[in-house]
Amino acid sequence: MLVDAYGRPIESIRISVTQRCNLDCFYCHREGEEQNRGEEMTPEEIERTVKVAASFSIKKVKLTGGEPLVRKDVFDVIRKIRSTRGIREVSMTTNGVLLCENAKRLKDAGLSRVNVTLDTLDAEKFFRITGMDAFEDVVRGIKAAVKADLCPVKVNMVLLKGLNEDEVEDMIRFTKENDLVLQIIELESPSEEEEYARYHAELGEVENRLKKMAEKVVVRRMHHRRKYLLRGGGEVEVVRPMHNTEFCRHCNRIRVTSDGKLKPCLFRNSNLVDLAGPMRKGATDEELKALFVEAAERRAPFFT
Repeated sequence: MLVDAYGRPIESIRISVTQRCNLDCFYCHREGEEQNRGEEMTPEEIERTVKVAASFSIKKVKLTGGEPLVRKDVFDVIRKIRSTRGIREVSMTTNGVLLCENAKRLKDAGLSRVNVTLDTLDAEKFFRITGMDAFEDVVRGIKAAVKADLCPVKVNMVLLKGLNEDEVEDMIRFTKENDLVLQIIELESPSEEEEYARYHAELGEVENRLKKMAEKVVVRRMHHRRKYLLRGGGEVEVVRPMHNTEFCRHCNRIRVTSDGKLKPCLFRNSNLVDLAGPMRKGATDEELKALFVEAAERRAPFFT
């Protein structure tokens, strides 16, 4: 197992398979990845990356983007990852636009579960946030994912000041009625600080309301997130990455950018380790393992 200098084991890997997307959400941070013109990793390169990760007892893989479903070969990617020895779970974060037509194929390929971004239940607000008239497509996609047994289906709601703060209870009701888990996520700082200041909403008030609604509060091991099990049913998780030492102290994942660089921290781009370059030049598995070790050595909490 890989353990960094701060005693944090690396137990999962988050792979951005593309920066391309069919929405244009104004707050998108692209998984902390700077815009690049690098070549996307092939299914075979992703498979090899996961094989090396699995040699360090990493068992969980999450595919992200951009939007993973714009890649026509994403099903092949999932099959290759799922067949890798030691991998127990392959999940995906998606905007849901293409999910309805692909949910069953994803399940058949070996996908375990999905997180679907849906910040609002208002079609007009959805358009303001994403720049696309695709609200109904996303809702249909969420329901198709439930039907396909991509379990659990989690809805990611980024809380945005002045936009969707008044929809928390409606979203709780929607997720409960459709057998979903709701994740309320703090807006992460984009490059546009003015935009961040305009839309960043504190989650303290939301958490106080959830405490009153909950019959049980569970602190998850990952990032010490709090999960609220609500009276009468329903689950809500709260994700608070900003200025949060607890979030960083318990981080157990490493990331891979869409052009094949190991990314030790969501918030940093100064400590990347190139993986795809050496791989394409014929690096051995042992050499690739050494790059994983180097990336682990570069890990440090962003908020201390």
